[in-house]
Amino acid sequence: MENSMTMIHKIPFSELNIWDVKSFFHQADVFSDKHPVVLFGEFLTKPQIEKIKIEDTGEYKILGARSYGKGVFVNRIVKGSTLKMRTYQQAKENHLFWCKVDTKNGAFGIITSDLADGVGSSNMAFAKIETEKANPEYLQILFKSKKVNEYMDGYVSGTTNRKYIKPDQLRNEIRIPLPDIIKQNIILEEFKEKINLAKSQESKVITLEEEIESYLYSVLGIKKIVKSPRKKVFRTINFKEVDRWAVDSLGRKVKIEENFQGKFPLVKLGELINSLQYGLSEKSSKEIIGPPMLRMNSIDNSELILNNLKYIKIDEKTFLKYKLNKGDLLFNRTNSKELVGKTAIFNSDKDFTFASYLIRVVINENKADRDYVNYLFNSSILQYQKDLVSRQITGQANINSIEMQDFLFPLPDIEIQNKISTHISSLKSEIRDLKESAKHNRKLAIKEFEKEIFRG
Repeated sequence: MENSMTMIHKIPFSELNIWDVKSFFHQADVFSDKHPVVLFGEFLTKPQIEKIKIEDTGEYKILGARSYGKGVFVNRIVKGSTLKMRTYQQAKENHLFWCKVDTKNGAFGIITSDLADGVGSSNMAFAKIETEKANPEYLQILFKSKKVNEYMDGYVSGTTNRKYIKPDQLRNEIRIPLPDIIKQNIILEEFKEKINLAKSQESKVITLEEEIESYLYSVLGIKKIVKSPRKKVFRTINFKEVDRWAVDSLGRKVKIEENFQGKFPLVKLGELINSLQYGLSEKSSKEIIGPPMLRMNSIDNSELILNNLKYIKIDEKTFLKYKLNKGDLLFNRTNSKELVGKTAIFNSDKDFTFASYLIRVVINENKADRDYVNYLFNSSILQYQKDLVSRQITGQANINSIEMQDFLFPLPDIEIQNKISTHISSLKSEIRDLKESAKHNRKLAIKEFEKEIFRG
């Protein structure tokens, strides 16, 4: 009996504007009692919306609202002649903006000054924020909170694919914690402090990644590519360097040599490897039915991502044939134009196989440092070469093993390669730490915000 009493909440009669047990249980159950919990209608009012008549010759910014509090964005910029709807709503600064036919997962946003020249279709809703009561930035943080999204999604209605909250329902039925404006600003500043720290760390990551590129070009004696009209139209090629009498092959070689010939000779990858092997084409599963299988999304920025794994059911003989060994270089032969040709070194002690989207490359350690090869593969030096050969098929770019072996690598002696890879490894380690710290600070910002407005 004592436990059942804890479920009883007293509600003032004056607050019973709707007889909805769900809403009162929600707010009493989740929100802290440190701040007033008020209806959206306390600080949102119906706006005076200007209707825009679409002109065929005009250009229009069509606005949308991203889920999870990511805010308002320019969905597309179009000519009026391409729009079927002939009347749109003019956005205004400090209006709350959302989609009337799809409002789940925190798909709300604030119209900022730089978006006030945009327009919304009749499927979109606007509400004016009374800024003396609610700081628009405070509201935007609310919609970033997973807990707030879960709470508000309890009010959505509609079909499976179209969940929505009507404007009158938002104003008259749904409550949120709203401290006074001074406290809102304090909470906002504390949130921004951690977000700005994360942004600073992310900026440092970009700087270090650029430093890796600059270091490679400098130590290899290669000048950065400066696009300019080509002056040379004729060049001789040594007969012993010709593998294929094809204009495309010979032309690529000339381009690469012109752009990347530095202090050291350019050597084909095929001369630096012991073997290569395509991966398994069998279907994988999220269910643990056998060993995990690395796929094309397992490679990111020269490193392996060993999460979100899928598994494959294979016999022992097949497993041994496709089992990855420490030091194997994995080449992503199929992906988007930007990601095709990315590589990573397998360094796990666990048993893994690999999918057919990947090629296993075994580097001859007497000729090349595998980390050096890996870092070059993920640099603009090799990206230039990959762009020359990759083919687009049904939205995916492809590079085969023959093309891969033709890639040219500046090749200093092994000691210099080791020195280069050691230096880059150190920078990569710093980059990893900064990324983790930035990720932590972003999570901490929202966690401390939620701690302020939710019950323990």
